[in-house]
Amino acid sequence: MKETKKHQTKKWEISIMEIEDKEGRKYKVTRRLPEMSVAETKIFSSKEKAIMQFNDWLK
Repeated sequence: MKETKKHQTKKWEISIMEIEDKEGRKYKVTRRLPEMSVAETKIFSSKEKAIMQFNDWLK
């Protein structure tokens, strides 16, 4: 699962990705400002919390 969207008024690109390793599933939410090579990433063990962060950054 990977989804990327752009913020409506800001130039952030926001993505959510599901990662599975030996410890289980984790969800990575990243917002990136490509023009300035800046990114912020948060990792969650809960899909619901990851989706909440994704939606919060889209606001």
